Amino acid sequence: MVENQELRKAGLKVTLPRVKILQMLDHSPERHMSAEDVYKALMEAGEDVGLATVYRVLTQFESAGLVVRHNFDGGHAVFELADGEHHDHMVCVDTGEVIEFFDAEIERRQREIVKEHGFEMVDHNLVLYVKKKGA
Repeated sequence: MVENQELRKAGLKVTLPRVKILQMLDHSPERHMSAEDVYKALMEAGEDVGLATVYRVLTQFESAGLVVRHNFDGGHAVFELADGEHHDHMVCVDTGEVIEFFDAEIERRQREIVKEHGFEMVDHNLVLYVKKKGA
Protein backbone atom coordinates (compact mmCIF):
# COMPACT_ATOMS: atom_id res chain seq x y z
CA MET A 1 0.00 0.00 0.00
CA VAL A 2 2.85 2.39 0.83
CA GLU A 3 4.36 1.62 -2.57
CA ASN A 4 1.11 2.67 -4.28
CA GLN A 5 1.20 6.03 -2.48
CA GLU A 6 4.88 6.55 -3.36
CA LEU A 7 4.19 5.85 -7.03
CA ARG A 8 1.21 8.21 -7.14
CA LYS A 9 3.15 10.91 -5.30
CA ALA A 10 5.89 10.60 -7.94
CA GLY A 11 3.28 11.00 -10.68
CA LEU A 12 3.50 7.40 -11.86
CA LYS A 13 0.60 5.09 -12.60
CA VAL A 14 0.39 2.16 -10.19
CA THR A 15 1.19 -1.03 -12.11
CA LEU A 16 2.10 -4.45 -10.78
CA PRO A 17 5.68 -4.39 -12.17
CA ARG A 18 6.31 -0.94 -10.66
CA VAL A 19 4.96 -2.04 -7.27
CA LYS A 20 7.01 -5.27 -7.32
CA ILE A 21 10.23 -3.46 -8.28
CA LEU A 22 9.71 -0.76 -5.65
CA GLN A 23 9.03 -3.43 -3.02
CA MET A 24 12.18 -5.29 -4.06
CA LEU A 25 14.31 -2.15 -3.70
CA ASP A 26 12.67 -1.28 -0.39
CA HIS A 27 12.96 -4.70 1.25
CA SER A 28 16.26 -5.96 -0.13
CA PRO A 29 19.19 -6.19 2.31
CA GLU A 30 21.30 -4.73 -0.53
CA ARG A 31 20.83 -0.96 -0.80
CA HIS A 32 22.60 -0.72 -4.17
CA MET A 33 21.18 -3.01 -6.84
CA SER A 34 21.78 -3.21 -10.57
CA ALA A 35 18.87 -3.81 -12.93
CA GLU A 36 20.13 -7.38 -13.26
CA ASP A 37 20.16 -7.80 -9.46
CA VAL A 38 16.54 -6.59 -9.28
CA TYR A 39 15.56 -8.91 -12.12
CA LYS A 40 17.24 -11.96 -10.52
CA ALA A 41 15.64 -11.21 -7.14
CA LEU A 42 12.22 -10.93 -8.78
CA MET A 43 12.75 -14.22 -10.62
CA GLU A 44 13.80 -15.94 -7.37
CA ALA A 45 10.63 -14.58 -5.72
CA GLY A 46 8.55 -16.10 -8.52
CA GLU A 47 7.60 -12.76 -10.06
CA ASP A 48 7.16 -12.64 -13.82
CA VAL A 49 8.76 -9.30 -14.72
CA GLY A 50 11.05 -9.10 -17.75
CA LEU A 51 14.52 -7.59 -17.71
CA ALA A 52 13.52 -4.90 -20.25
CA THR A 53 10.65 -3.92 -17.95
CA VAL A 54 13.03 -3.68 -14.98
CA TYR A 55 15.34 -1.36 -16.96
CA ARG A 56 12.41 0.77 -18.14
CA VAL A 57 10.85 1.04 -14.66
CA LEU A 58 14.17 1.91 -12.99
CA THR A 59 14.69 4.69 -15.55
CA GLN A 60 11.16 5.96 -14.84
CA PHE A 61 11.86 5.81 -11.10
CA GLU A 62 15.06 7.79 -11.61
CA SER A 63 13.23 10.47 -13.64
CA ALA A 64 10.54 10.66 -10.94
CA GLY A 65 13.14 11.02 -8.17
CA LEU A 66 12.33 7.69 -6.48
CA VAL A 67 15.78 6.21 -7.04
CA VAL A 68 19.30 7.48 -7.58
CA ARG A 69 21.51 5.90 -10.24
CA HIS A 70 25.24 5.54 -9.56
CA ASN A 71 27.74 4.73 -12.28
CA PHE A 72 30.81 3.66 -10.34
CA ASP A 73 34.05 3.19 -12.29
CA GLY A 74 34.68 -0.29 -13.62
CA GLY A 75 31.12 -1.43 -13.08
CA HIS A 76 27.60 -1.10 -14.27
CA ALA A 77 24.93 1.22 -12.96
CA VAL A 78 23.42 0.53 -9.56
CA PHE A 79 20.29 2.05 -8.09
CA GLU A 80 19.32 2.97 -4.55
CA LEU A 81 16.11 4.38 -3.16
CA ALA A 82 16.25 8.16 -2.87
CA ASP A 83 15.73 8.76 0.82
CA GLY A 84 16.78 12.41 0.81
CA GLU A 85 19.73 11.77 3.12
CA HIS A 86 23.12 12.73 1.68
CA HIS A 87 25.89 10.19 1.96
CA ASP A 88 29.06 9.29 0.13
CA HIS A 89 30.30 5.92 -1.10
CA MET A 90 33.29 3.63 -0.95
CA VAL A 91 33.51 0.94 -3.62
CA CYS A 92 35.74 -2.09 -3.08
CA VAL A 93 37.73 -2.59 -6.29
CA ASP A 94 38.10 -6.31 -5.57
CA THR A 95 34.52 -7.26 -4.72
CA GLY A 96 32.39 -4.39 -6.04
CA GLU A 97 30.86 -3.97 -2.56
CA VAL A 98 29.41 -0.49 -2.03
CA ILE A 99 29.76 1.01 1.45
CA GLU A 100 27.86 4.16 2.41
CA PHE A 101 29.32 6.71 4.80
CA PHE A 102 28.79 10.27 5.99
CA ASP A 103 31.49 12.47 7.49
CA ALA A 104 30.61 15.99 8.65
CA GLU A 105 34.25 17.13 8.45
CA ILE A 106 34.58 16.06 4.81
CA GLU A 107 31.31 17.85 4.00
CA ARG A 108 32.52 21.02 5.78
CA ARG A 109 35.89 20.99 3.99
CA GLN A 110 34.23 20.56 0.59
CA ARG A 111 32.04 23.61 1.21
CA GLU A 112 35.10 25.61 2.34
CA ILE A 113 37.13 24.63 -0.73
CA VAL A 114 34.30 25.59 -3.07
CA LYS A 115 33.91 28.95 -1.31
CA GLU A 116 37.68 29.60 -1.35
CA HIS A 117 37.62 29.22 -5.12
CA GLY A 118 34.72 31.66 -5.47
CA PHE A 119 31.99 29.17 -6.24
CA GLU A 120 28.86 27.85 -4.63
CA MET A 121 28.18 24.14 -4.47
CA VAL A 122 25.22 22.92 -6.48
CA ASP A 123 25.70 19.21 -5.89
CA HIS A 124 28.49 16.74 -5.30
CA ASN A 125 29.27 13.08 -5.28
CA LEU A 126 32.25 11.60 -3.46
CA VAL A 127 33.30 8.04 -4.29
CA LEU A 128 36.37 6.43 -2.76
CA TYR A 129 37.74 3.32 -4.46
CA VAL A 130 39.15 1.01 -1.81
CA LYS A 131 40.45 -2.47 -1.13
CA LYS A 132 40.99 -4.40 2.07
CA LYS A 133 44.39 -3.88 3.66
CA GLY A 134 46.83 -6.65 2.84
CA ALA A 135 44.68 -7.94 -0.02
